[in-house]
Amino acid sequence: MAGHSKWANIQHRKGRQDEKRGKIWTRITREIIVAARSGGGDINMNPRLRLAIDKAKAANMPADNIKRNVDKATGNLEGVSYEEIRYEGYGIAGAAIIVDCMTDNRVRTVAEVRHAFSKYGGNMGTEGSVAFQFKHVGQFIFAPGVGEDQVMEAALEAGAEDVLTHDDGSIEVLCAYADFEALKKALEAAGLTPEVAEVTMRADNNTELSGESAQKMQKLLDVLEDLDDTQEVYHNADLLL
Repeated sequence: MAGHSKWANIQHRKGRQDEKRGKIWTRITREIIVAARSGGGDINMNPRLRLAIDKAKAANMPADNIKRNVDKATGNLEGVSYEEIRYEGYGIAGAAIIVDCMTDNRVRTVAEVRHAFSKYGGNMGTEGSVAFQFKHVGQFIFAPGVGEDQVMEAALEAGAEDVLTHDDGSIEVLCAYADFEALKKALEAAGLTPEVAEVTMRADNNTELSGESAQKMQKLLDVLEDLDDTQEVYHNADLLL
C-alpha cells in the first residue's frame, strides 16, 4: 500500500513547523484576515474563519492577536490587502506540487516561486497543470498504535468517505471538505485525537522517491515553504528519506 512513509513525512513537517513558529503565526494571521474579509467575522457563519482560529489557538497565538486580525479584516481597523494565488509545478521526477500563497505583491511572489522551482530542480507549470491530480478534502491522521476499529467505527458513523490504514501503522480518515467540522466534533466526542486535522489538497496517487531524489525533493519543498508569501505547499511525493 502506498503511504508507508506517511508518518515519517508528517513528523518531519511538524518538526519544521516547530522550528519556525513565528512564520506560522504570520501565515495564520493572513488566513484569518482573508477568511474574515471574505466571509465575515462570525465564526458560526464562517467555517473558514473558524478553522483559521482553531489553527491560531493550536499555535498558541494570543487571543488579543486573533481578535485584532479579525477586526482588521472586517473594517474595524485598517490593514494590508492580501490576494490569494495558486501556483502549480513539478518537482523531482515529475512529482506534482501546488503552492498556495497570499500576497500584497503578485510580481514579487511569482518571481520568488519561479526562482525556487528552477534553482532546486523543479519546473513551474501553468494553471491547472497538476491541480487535477488532487482533491479538496478534510483529512485526519492518527498516530501508529491508535485503535483501527475504534477510528473506523466513529469515522464512518459520522460520514467519513474513507478510512485508510498505512503500512507504517498510521490511520488516515478522509471526508468531503464541507463535512470537516462535523467529523472533527464526532471524532473528539469519541475520545479520538488526531495528530493532523485539516482541510487540504490530497493527491489521488503518489510518486515514490528515495535516496538522493527524495533528499532533493525535500529541499525543494522546504525552500517553497520558507518563502514569505507561502501559505501551504501540497505535493504527491512519497519520500523515503
